[in-house]
Amino acid sequence: MGRSMHTLTLDGRSLRLSDIAALFAGPATVAAEADAMERVAHCARLCDQLAAGDVPHYGINTGFGKFARTRISAADAVTLQHNLLRSHSAAAGPPLDDDTVRLMIVLRANSLLAGRSGVSVELVTRLLDLFNRGITPVVPSYGSVGASGDLAPLAHLSLAVIGEGEVTYRGRRVPAGEALFAEGLKPLTLRPKEGLALINGTQLMSAVAARELLRTRNLLKTAMAAAAMSLEACQATDRVFDARLHELKPHPGQIAVAAGFRRLHADSQVIRAHQDCDRVQDPYSFRCLPQVLGAVLDTCRWIEQWVTIEINAVTDNPIIFPDDGEVLSGGNFHGEHMAFALDGLAIAACEIASIAERRIDKLMEGDGERVPRCLVKHPGLNSGFMIAQYLAAALVSENKIHAHPASVDSIPTSLGFEDHVSMGSIGALKVSRVLDNVNRVIAVELLCGAQALDFHRPLVPGRGAAAALDAVRETVPFIEQDSVLTGHIASLEKRSADGDIVNAVEAAAGQLLRGDD
Repeated sequence: MGRSMHTLTLDGRSLRLSDIAALFAGPATVAAEADAMERVAHCARLCDQLAAGDVPHYGINTGFGKFARTRISAADAVTLQHNLLRSHSAAAGPPLDDDTVRLMIVLRANSLLAGRSGVSVELVTRLLDLFNRGITPVVPSYGSVGASGDLAPLAHLSLAVIGEGEVTYRGRRVPAGEALFAEGLKPLTLRPKEGLALINGTQLMSAVAARELLRTRNLLKTAMAAAAMSLEACQATDRVFDARLHELKPHPGQIAVAAGFRRLHADSQVIRAHQDCDRVQDPYSFRCLPQVLGAVLDTCRWIEQWVTIEINAVTDNPIIFPDDGEVLSGGNFHGEHMAFALDGLAIAACEIASIAERRIDKLMEGDGERVPRCLVKHPGLNSGFMIAQYLAAALVSENKIHAHPASVDSIPTSLGFEDHVSMGSIGALKVSRVLDNVNRVIAVELLCGAQALDFHRPLVPGRGAAAALDAVRETVPFIEQDSVLTGHIASLEKRSADGDIVNAVEAAAGQLLRGDD
C-alpha cells in the first residue's frame, strides 16, 4: 500500500526544518493559508497603485541596480518584469538537483506569503502549481554571488512561471510551456514588481542549508554508530562517556552525544571483557568523541536557528508596508547569515570525517590477539582493508580544501553598485561536496568497524553497536580474504544516506540524540 499524501500549508511565518523533512519524506503537496493569501492580495492592490503613481519606487516603476534612477512608464511595466527574468537567466553549469529546486519553489512562495512583496495571489498560486504538478525548472548551479538575492538561479526558476525556459516533467526535460500546457495551465503575464520579487531572495542558499542540515543530522548519528563499533573492536573504554565528566563541561551537544554513546554501548560483553585491563587512556579519536561530535551537534543547532529565521523571512527589495503605505529599500536579500551558516556547516561536517579517519587507521593496527592487522586473516598474503583507509584519508584531505570559507570573499557586481556580496551560493555548492565525502568516510568506517568487531565473536557488543553490525551485515558479508571493496563501500554509502543504519540502531538502542529530531 502506498504512503498517504502529506500536505504542508504555508503561511509565510512558521515553516520549520521538520516540515521540510516531512515534505520530502514521501508524496506531498503544498498549499497556502487563506489569511496569508489575503495579505498577499492586500499588498498587491497597493503595489498597483504605486506603479501607476508619479513617485518613483525602486523596481516598481524604475529600473534595477545601476538603473534605479531610470523611470519606467506604466505601459512598459510588464515588459520590464519579463525582461528582468530573461536578462538575469545567465547561470551556467550542471543543474541543481530536482529536490533542491522544488524546495526553492516552496521557500520562495513562503516568503511571498508574508504579504510584503506586492505580488498577486495568482503568482503565488502558480509557484504552488509548479510544486504540486511536478513541474521542476532546470536551474544551473553557478551564477549567484549571494547578494541582491540568488538572482540568476531564481531567474531560471521563475522563467517557468511565464512559460519560458526548461523544466523536468514526468521524467523528461521539456520546454516549460509544454509542461504548463499538459497541465492545463497558461503562462502568467507578470504585474509590476513581480519579476523582481521572484528573483530577489536567498532561496538557493537557504534551501541548500536546510537540506544539508537535515543530511548532517543523519550523518552525525550514523557516525556515532560507526564509532561505537570501532571503539568496541579496538577495546577502548566507555568510561569516557560517564555523565559526571560532561556535567563539568556542560555544552549541550557534548552532554547529548555522551548520553547517546552510553545507549550505544549498553550491555556490551565486549567492553565488559576488558574492563580490568591496564590501559589507562585511549587515543583522542575515541576519548574525545563527545567533545568533538558534541561541537558538531551544537553547530548544527545554531545553524538551525538561523535557517529557521531565513526560510520565514521577507528577502525581497523593496519591501512594501501596506498598513502605512510605505515602501522601504533595504538589504534583506543579502545572504551573509546563510553564507556563515553554510561555511560553518562545512567546517563542522569535516570534523565528523576527520576524527573517523583516525579511528579507521587505529582499526588497521589490529590488537595482536583477536583482531589481525588490516582486518583480514593471513595478513601479508592479504592486504585486507589497507586501501580503504587510504580512501578515507584522501576524502578527508579533499574536504580541507572545500572547508575554506567562501564568505570571506567578495567581488563587486552591478558596475560597483553592489559592492559587497556574501558568496553564500558558493558555500552552498561546496557544502554538498563535503557531505558527500563525509558519507563516504562513514561508509568506510562502517565497513572496517564491522569487520573488526566480528573478530570478537562470540562476545556480543552493546545494544546500539550490535544493531549497527547487524545492519552492515545485511548488505556486506564478513570478508575472508582479499576482494574488491568498492561495491561494498558504495552500498554502505547508500544505506547511510537513506538513514537505514540510524533507523536500525535507534530501533534497538533508542534515539541517539534525544530532543534533536
